Amino acid sequence: MTRILGIDPGSRYTGYGVIDTERGQSRLVVCGRIVAGTGAMPDRLVAIERELAGIVHEHAPQEAAFEEVFVDRNVRSALVLGQARGVALCVVARTGLPIAEYAPAQVKMALTGNGRADKEQVQHMVKLLLKLHGRLVADAADALAVALTHAQVRGVRQRSAVSLAGSGRKHR
Repeated sequence: MTRILGIDPGSRYTGYGVIDTERGQSRLVVCGRIVAGTGAMPDRLVAIERELAGIVHEHAPQEAAFEEVFVDRNVRSALVLGQARGVALCVVARTGLPIAEYAPAQVKMALTGNGRADKEQVQHMVKLLLKLHGRLVADAADALAVALTHAQVRGVRQRSAVSLAGSGRKHR
């Protein structure tokens, strides 16, 4: 079993989701969002650092996955998001956990089969794959989607390594 922390960084809300995955099956451990608020940016960054460090300590993930920053036309928004993402990366990197990063289109493709899927489709697949019912906060759903993508990618890598290891012929 592997415990994966998925993170969807944001300067006001940072989504997180922790899943346990084993043999292609995943189950929810915890998910939610860190509310950094609308105050001064340094205060928001401290809130993200403090709460995320607590989550990592309490749930002891073995690996972490982040959604990469999507840069649109608003450079200021990208810079602010980058600061929040940097703090989250630092918290996780400090623990020594392996970190994977996935583009938003890659997450959508992994979960729905469509790299241009909308948030509702992704959220529906997260709920389906984790057998969840009821409302799921968007930030938490995005973080869980990243964690599920990482579980899928690492599963493919593990199966490929096993099949490649057994495919070579031994020569005397």
